[in-house]
Amino acid sequence: MKRFALIGAGGYIAPRHLRAIKDTGNDLVVAMDVNDSVGIMDSHFPDAEFFTEFEQFEAFVEDEKLQGRKLDYVAICSPNYLHAPHMKFALKNGIDVICEKPLVLYTDELDLLSKYEAQYGAKVNSILQLRLHPSIIALRDKVQASAPDKIFDVHLTYLTSRGKWYLKSWKGFDEKSGGVATNIGVHFYDMLHFIFGDIRKNEVHYRDDKTASGYLEYDKARVRWFLSIDANHLPENAVKGEKLTYRSITIEDEELEFSGGFTDLHTQSYENILAGNGYGVEENRAAIETVEGIRSANLTLNPDNPHPLLHKVIAE
Repeated sequence: MKRFALIGAGGYIAPRHLRAIKDTGNDLVVAMDVNDSVGIMDSHFPDAEFFTEFEQFEAFVEDEKLQGRKLDYVAICSPNYLHAPHMKFALKNGIDVICEKPLVLYTDELDLLSKYEAQYGAKVNSILQLRLHPSIIALRDKVQASAPDKIFDVHLTYLTSRGKWYLKSWKGFDEKSGGVATNIGVHFYDMLHFIFGDIRKNEVHYRDDKTASGYLEYDKARVRWFLSIDANHLPENAVKGEKLTYRSITIEDEELEFSGGFTDLHTQSYENILAGNGYGVEENRAAIETVEGIRSANLTLNPDNPHPLLHKVIAE
């Protein structure tokens, strides 16, 4: 049984980590969040220590280490801009990391993490669960088996509505979230790299607080993409659930069906990590470089390869 800590217990994604820790037969020893509304912990680890101040959490972890009860893993579900410092804290204490995406906001932070790993002998693992989805693995196999000169035409559309709270939270500030393309899209860019190879071109056609659109070229694909949290962009057939959402990925006009099969992907990610087969720092580099480029690139006006929804945004 491995001993876990969790940073960011009150967020949207934390319950998936709590379940994964429990489902893999391990124990959550301590959790930390600035928000004290973390009753979800009672369903999984009611006896875990909990702190709202990082200094108290830090002291607890160090005390455990001194008493010969060192933690094995720190799971990190904190806001994006805190991932790097929280990972450094764990690595400095010789504790392996399991971090949510985006791993970091800037590529130079990846290089620093590699240096921390080398110096302190601990490892960074990331959650890149789309790489484990059966439909995506099947598509990757199909692409790799295609003719060497075959280039696939892809349309990626992800619309997921968010209320007024979003732009007032840390997610609404580029320096904290990385912007909408990073916050809701980084896993898609990792998926595209995983399936279609290295990136060759990165154009940005539109970018504001709620929406981003552009064009990417990979070894094996031309991708027109559109991401938005603006409910005005949703089609009538958007899925009604916790929030209105529309997700579509077409390859050569054929829809990639992967709406299901997500339930256990965090647990499967944990199983792979615990078996020594996790995705580390370098597996994240392509996606982080892509979203960093999207944030900083000059807009390409009158693009040759616009996403079909781009005209709607420009008209508005």
